[in-house]
Parts: sequence; C-alpha cells; structure tokens
Amino acid sequence: MTRETGRPLRADAQRNRDKILSAAVRVFAEDGLEAHMERIAREAGVGSGTLYRNFPTREVLIEAAYRNELIRLCDAAPDLLAALAPREALRAWAGRFIDYATAKLGMADALRALVESGVNPYVQSHEMMLAALTSLLDAGIEAGTIRPDIVATDMFAALAGIALTSGKPEQREQAERLLDLILDGLSTNRR
Repeated sequence: MTRETGRPLRADAQRNRDKILSAAVRVFAEDGLEAHMERIAREAGVGSGTLYRNFPTREVLIEAAYRNELIRLCDAAPDLLAALAPREALRAWAGRFIDYATAKLGMADALRALVESGVNPYVQSHEMMLAALTSLLDAGIEAGTIRPDIVATDMFAALAGIALTSGKPEQREQAERLLDLILDGLSTNRR
C-alpha cells in the first residue's frame, strides 16, 4: 500500500518495493551504516528514483526493511500451520526466526542509528512474535504433540537465546541442532 493514499500498489510497484526491501536487508547486513542507497537500488534492479520514491530517506528504508522482515516472519505462522503438522510448523517457524534474527543482527548498526534518531522500529515486535508463537504452540498442544506447560514467552526466550549465541550465518549448523534440541524438549513423546 502507498503511505499517502492507503490504496494498494500496482503489482509491478509492489514487486519493486519488495525487491528494494530484500536488497536493503542484505546490503545493510553486509555494510552496516556504510551502505549506499545506490547499491541497494542496483542490487534490487531498480533505479535510484524508484528507491527514493518508495523510501525518501535512509531511516525510512531501514525501518521498512526491518518491519518487512518481522511481518514476513509473523505472517508465516498460519501458512505453515495450513501446510504442515503443528510440530513441524513450529520447527519451520523457528528456523525462520533464526533467519530473521540473523538479518536483524546484520542490520544492528543501522537499527541502532535509527533508534538514536528517535524512531522505534521495534514497536509491537514482541507482541507480534508472541502471537505467532502462541498460535503455533496452541496448535501443537491441541494436536497432542507439544507439552501443554510451555508458553510462548518461554519459547521466545529459548529462540532468542539461540539467536544470540548462534545467530551468525557461519553458526547456522549449530543453530539448527539447538532448534532440534528445543523441539525435542517440547515434545509430548520424549524418551
């Protein structure tokens, strides 16, 4: 949607916006505050004018890129539950959480600068993630595959811990093992 009118974007404009946001996450993760807007436009395959028409300032782009990653993560929960058994949906979502955390870690300098400028990109982040986790856990509890004594805040703390200790791209194998360990601990049919 456009910010000014609230009307949906044309399909090509939405594709360009999505490409810009994906490129921004990659470039900010690689270059931090040194990221050039022109490089983001180039990697997105759009002109600078298209980038600035959608995101008139670096701060607006950083916030939009972060929020887009958050929304993609949280919106994945119902889709995963529709496609997978609840325990597998939770495991797939947990892997996406690590992807989100890795992107956020890579963008840390840019996000910190954004916060210092007076913008809080984290408004409602925690609540959105807890809502997604609650839906996944509730489905697993209802299916009898997840222990009923686990709450979303506990699962979030475990995922955040994994992200903090193993959130770098080169640590992905360790993160995957830790996610499996957590899921085994949630299981109702533990050995």
